[in-house]
Formats: sequence, structure tokens, C-alpha cells
Amino acid sequence: MSTPLDQLGPPPFRFQPARSPMVCRAFSLPFCALAVLIVGYCVYWVYALWSSGQLTSGSGQAMASGLNWALAALALMAYTLWCILTSITTLTGSHLEQTFVWNKKLELRELAYVKLIRVPGLDWLIAPRLYCRTLLGKFAVFYAADQQMIAEFERLRDELSAFRRIR
Repeated sequence: MSTPLDQLGPPPFRFQPARSPMVCRAFSLPFCALAVLIVGYCVYWVYALWSSGQLTSGSGQAMASGLNWALAALALMAYTLWCILTSITTLTGSHLEQTFVWNKKLELRELAYVKLIRVPGLDWLIAPRLYCRTLLGKFAVFYAADQQMIAEFERLRDELSAFRRIR
């Protein structure tokens, strides 16, 4: 879709994924399972501290303070875990988007640079991520745990690099 502003400068970058929209989990199942184990252990640890009286020793305000801080930490961990378990990445012909603690969205036409970051041999655990920077310097990182999405990230990287290359 063309806008009147398109006529004022160089043509915007355009990309069409293999299918639109492409949607995938942001984090792998082993990573999600590891996150569940870590949060579950932390819940168990706080319960053990509380049941042994270590979080409630003292009197009055000091007694409630330790337990309150532990519960606040567990609440933050539970929310982050929920975001990890439900996070999805979406690629369309116009934008790249990911739901997470803070939802992220970048218009493809504004991309200046992308870099695919991977840990060789550990894609099954540590989701590859696409580091994106716009023409105005805004940046975001998008995770993907699906091989088809990662292949589209690679194609996006290659096409953007060719498009932005000085002619």
C-alpha cells in the first residue's frame, strides 16, 4: 500500500513472507519447561522458608515484610513465566510483532538493519532471535522457535541487506 509520503524519498523496503501471516511460538518447549522448573523450585523454596519460620521470624512489620517481598518476587516470576509460555511471534508483509511482557511491533518498511543471533547447536533450547533496528534508530529483538520462521528471518536479513546496499 503506497502513501503520499512514499513519493518524497527512496522507496521503502518491502518483504513478503512465504505465507502471511506467519505465526510461531517465541520460545522452544524445552526452554518453557526449564522456566517452569525454575519458577516451581522458587515457589517450593519460598514455601520451605515460610514453613520453617524463616520468613516470619520477628514481630509486627518486620515479620510481614520478608513474606511480602518473597510473594512479590514470586508474582513477578509467575507473570514472566506466563508471558514466556504464551509469547508468539508474527511476521506479515507489513510488520513483525511479538507478544511478551512488553509487546513489540516494527514496520518492515522502516527496517534499516537486522541480524540473526543464534547459539550454534542450541536452537532447540535457546530460541534464535532477530535483532532489528529502524531508520530512526529504534530497535527490538524478536524470538522464534520455529524453523520455518527462522528461515524467513534469514531471507528477510538477506533481502534487507541487498536492498540497503549502496548502489
